[in-house]
Amino acid sequence: MSIRHFFFVLAALLLLNGCSGPKVQDYAQTQPPLDLFTYFTGQTQAYGQFQDRSGVVKRRFKVAITGTVKDDVLILDERFVYDDGEQEQRIWSIKRLGDNRYSGTAADVIGEAMGHSAGSVFSWCYTLDLPYKDSSIAVKFDDWMFLQSDGVMLNRARVSKWGFNVGEVTLFFSKAQL
Repeated sequence: MSIRHFFFVLAALLLLNGCSGPKVQDYAQTQPPLDLFTYFTGQTQAYGQFQDRSGVVKRRFKVAITGTVKDDVLILDERFVYDDGEQEQRIWSIKRLGDNRYSGTAADVIGEAMGHSAGSVFSWCYTLDLPYKDSSIAVKFDDWMFLQSDGVMLNRARVSKWGFNVGEVTLFFSKAQL
């Protein structure tokens, strides 16, 4: 195998490893139905953690989220507090594109997040520019949200770099005061 052929095969595998797996439409009949704008309007709390690729929990955090809708754009103001005391803010602007499709931007998102919902599920993919040591690193998120009853939503995001698994983020969202 030539070196050029090897790199072509490697590039094809990395592209296939992007946002793949189950299809959002597989969940079209699930209940309760998720309307992203309705769910996130107002106050939402979230608790989460990042596990490395071997499953070791590296960071835990909580998030206070305030959602408002202006001109048919959902603005999510996320305030993170990590277990080591570090704080971070991310402000998402999410637009409905029709046909249960969405796009989103934030200051630390490279390009646009693209998503789709069906039934009780929302999935989107985006590249996040994460602070790392004295610089930053661009990592890809394959993010899945599953609405449960009573205002609870579970979130699982696979994190990768160059198509290789870096870790996973697990989140629990609640509309109730915890």
